[in-house]
Amino acid sequence: MEWHVVIVQTRPKKGDYQHSLNRLAATFAQLDDANEPTDILVLPEYALTGYFLQGGVTEVARPVDVMFQEVLDSYRRSTRRTMPNLDVVIGFPERYQTRLYNAVLYATLSHDDAQARIVHVHRKFFLPTYGVFDEQRYVNRGRHIDAFETKAGVAGMLICEDAWHSITGAILALRGVNVIYIPVASPARGFAGEAVSNIDRWHRLSQSIAEEHAIFVVTSNLVGVEGGKGFIGSSIVANPFGEILVEGPAGEECMLRATLDLEEIAIARASLPLLGDLESHLPDLLRELRAAGIPAEEVLPQ
Repeated sequence: MEWHVVIVQTRPKKGDYQHSLNRLAATFAQLDDANEPTDILVLPEYALTGYFLQGGVTEVARPVDVMFQEVLDSYRRSTRRTMPNLDVVIGFPERYQTRLYNAVLYATLSHDDAQARIVHVHRKFFLPTYGVFDEQRYVNRGRHIDAFETKAGVAGMLICEDAWHSITGAILALRGVNVIYIPVASPARGFAGEAVSNIDRWHRLSQSIAEEHAIFVVTSNLVGVEGGKGFIGSSIVANPFGEILVEGPAGEECMLRATLDLEEIAIARASLPLLGDLESHLPDLLRELRAAGIPAEEVLPQ
């Protein structure tokens, strides 16, 4: 099975949700006009609001059902009724009851009410509070790392720093994912001449997660400048062999296309059965975690 992915490496206007929603409508129209198949559109972390919102997050945060309806309405206004269903991954600030979260929505957009739906919401598990980051001051952290069913099989999502902790990718792989989507808002850090070190770091992270677990990894990063901090872009798609299929430019808006051949997952796992080894050794690993005082049953699947 082939799964056609489009990444939009976008530059939102900080705090201006409607402006970004209008630009998203233009993207939907562009996809509708294209002659190439698109199964899923993947946008970055906080794709419609900008990242460094600080206290302004309260003004743009939305309940997920409201945000989904606004995106769905935008899709329907800008595409023909013959447009095939489109899955989307969009990072957004979520308001849930009295709490705020850095979240990402996976949804199916359709002109048919029976098929349009919210599939899953992931809330950022690791909120950075170092360097230029102070997320935990403004939003609550998520408590779950779940897999969910899609037309391309089981998928999972992580947000930015979530992916820097190897255990998160392992949890999703153990839960059977074929693809992990990682929306990112990563400012440039670590310069060596013209090179930006965290571009290389993001590529290595994505490739390592993909190769170790023989899955596809789709990483979508913001671009633009907020408060003097420039986001790196350089979004990538890595295949189950750890190879980069496509790579976006640094710091520039773009649209990337990649075709995921899901049959490659079985081939990669046969040639490098690391996930199978992890599954077979999991009882011993759980015992070791318990011996270290970690409640492993709450972290890893039995």
